[in-house]
Amino acid sequence: MDLRKEPELTSKDVTPKAVYLNRRKFLKAASLASAAAFAGGGLWELAEPSARAHAGTKLNAALKSPFSTTEKQNTYDDVTHYNNYYEFGVDKTEPAKNAGRLKIYPWSVSVEGEVQKPRKISIDEILKLAPLEERIYRHRCVEAWSIVVPWIGYSFSELIKAVQPTPKAKYVAFESFYDPEEMPLAKYAGIDFPYVEGLRLDEAMNPLTLLCVGMYGETLPNQDGAPVRMVIPWKYGFKSAKSLVKIRFTKDEPPTTWNRLAPNEYGFYANVNPHVDHPRWSQARERRLGEFFKRDTLMFNGYSDQVASLYTGMDLKKYY
Repeated sequence: MDLRKEPELTSKDVTPKAVYLNRRKFLKAASLASAAAFAGGGLWELAEPSARAHAGTKLNAALKSPFSTTEKQNTYDDVTHYNNYYEFGVDKTEPAKNAGRLKIYPWSVSVEGEVQKPRKISIDEILKLAPLEERIYRHRCVEAWSIVVPWIGYSFSELIKAVQPTPKAKYVAFESFYDPEEMPLAKYAGIDFPYVEGLRLDEAMNPLTLLCVGMYGETLPNQDGAPVRMVIPWKYGFKSAKSLVKIRFTKDEPPTTWNRLAPNEYGFYANVNPHVDHPRWSQARERRLGEFFKRDTLMFNGYSDQVASLYTGMDLKKYY
């Protein structure tokens, strides 16, 4: 699939049904969009606050994104019952069984570090920060399996623009929620918590980097990173931190959980690369979840046109 070619969309595809049936509200929202403040608006109201406390709440007004792949999507059951979320168990079937104890509302994310406008942003404000899009991304896990998921969110660059990084900011660090009382199985995971990840600032600014609040037309299930997570489709899955509570802009490369634990196996960049094997298995082939036969792994997971320029001149075997 050539991601540079925009899909042929009709007005029916672009305009959500709920918005079409309420034209006046939509037009009013559109006229206010350019003037909306970081904390204000309510232009894309998604659900009543009491409903946001539960995963599976329907998300309205998610526009179709031209960044989407046309590949066959995995089923909702596939994506919600085969997860890496070690805070809720190391077996891939355990998070779906155990993540229900996670309290996802109220929720806030602290944005701090090298920014001109540090603040704590609530999940309600995150939902209103920018128009939501549905983006169907392919994903590649470091264990050599892959999935295709219709995520809902918007480019992380929207948040970056809102907090205004200082000239010293070169990286963005992410921290996931951790509470041993809500996550008692984490003590058996063999890794340090809270889970931390990071990107270079230019990677974080790339339009593909998604601040994600939903999937399959609904809010995120707990086991998939509710209520807000990162989705970075050209990198191995462990880079996409779940259940965010802190975003910090830094001048130095931040530590990341798996790189700190096993730097010979998990690099800071973690770009999908069929030519750089994991020390314990090949990365040249992958198996799509739900399929029997393997397929070739694509460089940058098939997103080379959008991201290869970020790594011009870099030795990708050294900076893996």
